Amino acid sequence: MTHPEAARIAWIEDGAERSARWRSESGWPAPKKVVLADDTMNADTAYRHALDGTALLWRGDFQNARQLVQALARRIDHKGERGKRAAKARAGKAPASPTEQFHRHRLAQLQRARTLAMLLIPFDAGHAIPLRRAPEVAEACAEAYGPADEPYVASLRELLGVIGAHEWRRKGVPVPALDDTIHPWYGVFSPVRGEYVELVAQAPLPAGAALAFDIGAGTGVLSAVLARRGLQDVVATDMDERALGCARANIARLGLAARVELVKADLFPQGRANLVVCNPPWLPGKPSSAIEHAIYDPDSRMLKGFLAGLKEHLLDGGEGWLILSDLAEHLGLRSRQQLLDWIGAAGLTVAGRHDVRPTHAKAQDPDDPLAQARMREVTSLWRLRAD
Repeated sequence: MTHPEAARIAWIEDGAERSARWRSESGWPAPKKVVLADDTMNADTAYRHALDGTALLWRGDFQNARQLVQALARRIDHKGERGKRAAKARAGKAPASPTEQFHRHRLAQLQRARTLAMLLIPFDAGHAIPLRRAPEVAEACAEAYGPADEPYVASLRELLGVIGAHEWRRKGVPVPALDDTIHPWYGVFSPVRGEYVELVAQAPLPAGAALAFDIGAGTGVLSAVLARRGLQDVVATDMDERALGCARANIARLGLAARVELVKADLFPQGRANLVVCNPPWLPGKPSSAIEHAIYDPDSRMLKGFLAGLKEHLLDGGEGWLILSDLAEHLGLRSRQQLLDWIGAAGLTVAGRHDVRPTHAKAQDPDDPLAQARMREVTSLWRLRAD
């Protein structure tokens, strides 16, 4: 992933070569071809430039730039619909397998993101946007990028995501299991899929459980649920500094700092616990942005690492709770037998399993590209014990 602090973007303006720092939390490299654009450029021209890999550095009205992004998105989606109709019209061709559908969907997502990322916005030092009708975004950008002591350029699409994340952080996400809200930070996956939180809130605790490990803390939501359920001590780990800061802020706001300790660690902290909980990324695959690290796990590294190390971190009579969707199985990315083999090879047995069907919007959307797999998806809490 490209470090935004290390990269610069260059362009020609008023006959002179100019440059500025390039920022991309998604890790996109600085565009090599850049042209200036303003309110006189129409959407078709902008679309051709974007498809060609030429970035558009905006010099017009900010609100018009937002409308242009929407126009580009409509053109991309219309092209995608034409492709779907053409595929249906081809007679005699066997339907794509779920795995093929998934990879096509991922490729289309990546291409869409790259195209929309070609509209760029300039920033002055202090995260001020020097464009007409530009909003005040200093606080939101400081949360995502940190301080800005010099001008820089970033994608408008990413900026809109930064603004949206700032609103989520400010308002919070309701978590019924806590009867409170969790406030996600930019780049930290929000607990919007509440079914996995409810599983942790309702599964029977191991007898005498007093100490729990939360592997991959994220926002800290599962640590908070465990503490609210009566666990006297919870040690939550994560490798991402932003996630640790987010979890620490949420735990403090909920008044649970005395019970929950945050530790920077790759998977397990030192020692053993009565309960070790892990909600790893559910799909094996390569993430294409910071937020996707909570969804895609290359070669199932975190899942296999958790299973392989669980036994040596459990106290006698303790349990490991693996919270995992079976969507990967329905997409042909991982089989149930593979998962069971990894569990067995780690010296673990399945003491029980609690299942729930997802209720999020995509699970009910027949037009979703992965609809058939999503409609069969089940999220499970696997209760694992040492042999």
